[in-house]
Amino acid sequence: MVVGFNHNIMYKGELFHIQTEDSGINNPHIITLLYRGGTIIASKKTSYADIIKIENLEQVVEELMKDQHKDMLRRLKSGEFDERAFGRPPAVAVVTAGAGNPAPVAPLAPPAKKTATVPPLAPGIPPRPASGAIPKPQQSLDEIILDYLVAGDDK
Repeated sequence: MVVGFNHNIMYKGELFHIQTEDSGINNPHIITLLYRGGTIIASKKTSYADIIKIENLEQVVEELMKDQHKDMLRRLKSGEFDERAFGRPPAVAVVTAGAGNPAPVAPLAPPAKKTATVPPLAPGIPPRPASGAIPKPQQSLDEIILDYLVAGDDK
C-alpha cells in the first residue's frame, strides 16, 4: 500500500514541495498539499468513503492519489498559484483599447541581458560570457521532470 508521494520542484527559480497522502480506511481521504518555504500555498482533499468496500481498493486509491498529485503539479505549472506563491500577479502590459478602456495583453518579458563574450579557449570550445558564468540551459532538470510528470506516460 502506498502511503504517499512527495516531490520537490523548482518552479520560476523557487523550490516547491508537493505532498499527497492517504489517511487510511478509518478516515478515507486523499490530501495533497503544495508548499513553498514551509508555507502551504494550496491544498486538495478528496474523500473515497463511497468506494471503501470495493475489492481492489488499494490499487484504486493509489491511482486516485497519482491523479490528484499530478493535477497539483499541472496547476502549479499553469501559474494558477503564482499570485499566492509570489505575492503579486504576473506583470501585464496595458494598452488603451478605445474610449479609455484598458485591454490586457501578453505578460511583459524581462529585459534581455547584454553580455560580452570572450574568445574561445581552444578550437571547438564555445566562448563563455565575460562574467565567467556558465549559461543556463533552456530548461532546468526539475522543469524537464515536471513536464514529464505533468504529461504523464499514460496520456
